[in-house]
Amino acid sequence: MRASLNIDSESDIRYQLINWVGMLGDKASFVGLTFEDGGNLNLADYVGKNIVLYFYPKDDTPGCTLEAKGFNDHLNDFANLNTVIIGVSKDSKDSHEKFKKKHCLNIMLASDLEGKACENYGVWVEKSMYGKKYFGINRSTFLIDTEGNIKKIWKNVSVTGHVQDVLEEVKTLNKGK
Repeated sequence: MRASLNIDSESDIRYQLINWVGMLGDKASFVGLTFEDGGNLNLADYVGKNIVLYFYPKDDTPGCTLEAKGFNDHLNDFANLNTVIIGVSKDSKDSHEKFKKKHCLNIMLASDLEGKACENYGVWVEKSMYGKKYFGINRSTFLIDTEGNIKKIWKNVSVTGHVQDVLEEVKTLNKGK
């Protein structure tokens, strides 16, 4: 797999720019995403709704749990703004089901087992912990408007206050219509 931050050539630089900068205003894509019930995620199913598509590293880890609970706690606020929440990780559908059940989550979770969406959105990156390098998901959120266009991107998300920031941005997006 190719990571968007691994720059070895001019084509890698173009790839990084497309994924980290050029996506704003582009059409969203749900290639490779499936829901925990096994159904495929299809952008056409959400035409006319805003979408908060957030990528997180792993089910049932402290930061990911806080983020999921935060979105879940404001699910009605987002719904009142004609917005759906979809969380994405590389975890399996079974893992998502257990995660949702354990924490009473009502948000939608999608699996990207092959990493196609993670690569398309530029969130599959090289990381480092205690000197060891590995690849993983960079916690990121994409706000997609009712026509399927990416309107706002948050990269390297800090969980604290993030859900409120996204909610405020959705309110702003809706005012502009």
